[in-house]
Amino acid sequence: MFEYLSKLLPLFIYPVGLTCILLIILLIVNRHRKWQRGLLIVALILLWLSSNRWVSYALARSLEWRNLPSETPPSAEVIVLLGGGTESQDSPRPMTEINSAGDRVLYASKLYQDGAAPVILASGGNLSFSSARGESPAEEMNDLLVFIGVPQDAIWLQPDSQNTYDDAVLSSEILKENDIKEIILVTSAMHMPRALALFEAQGLTVIPAPADFTVTEQNWQSAFKPSAGEFFINLMPNANSLGLTTSALKEYFGMAIYRLRGWL
Repeated sequence: MFEYLSKLLPLFIYPVGLTCILLIILLIVNRHRKWQRGLLIVALILLWLSSNRWVSYALARSLEWRNLPSETPPSAEVIVLLGGGTESQDSPRPMTEINSAGDRVLYASKLYQDGAAPVILASGGNLSFSSARGESPAEEMNDLLVFIGVPQDAIWLQPDSQNTYDDAVLSSEILKENDIKEIILVTSAMHMPRALALFEAQGLTVIPAPADFTVTEQNWQSAFKPSAGEFFINLMPNANSLGLTTSALKEYFGMAIYRLRGWL
């Protein structure tokens, strides 16, 4: 039940959901013109800010740039790869596919091929309230890792986690059974601050290896030192920025909830 509510309730405070709530209230108070006007202005400002490139980049960068890749190649006993970068082989897909976060799978494979660690632990389970019951994210990542050249005997699976906290707890149990204390952690850059803190809370020495950056040095400079044409483009709201803002708020909301539960 908690997992379901943790996915449902934030939808009402993310920009699109909150804007819809404001508009519904606006329709209810149709006899109070001042309230209607105020709610409409607030809804429009909220929607514009959340879909603005400057706001979305600033929020994403505040998370993604906390753990920048090291200039020296990482080395540890195991690479822990967190799920979230795959799409199930549901019809009409011909195979397991990667989504926008699939860079983490590719990066984990690269680290393995570079000799950073002899084993990849793929961590991720199906949500208990989901109607889809195919392979777990861990098994999907396994399929893709083998497909791109990682030997099957170099992959461990943890297919039971429901969230990032479970990833840390259940993965650490496997690691401790194998007397492993130092890992390379691979996940999306925006997700890394929360994941890193959770794995460190399990007593592990963690080397962060983020992938899937949305804000690069080049597009940061382009956004905040724009040409005249870029300035007007940045000024306009767009769906990509709205999605990026929502993703960043999801991470901040997740960290807040995890702290309240004593997980961080």
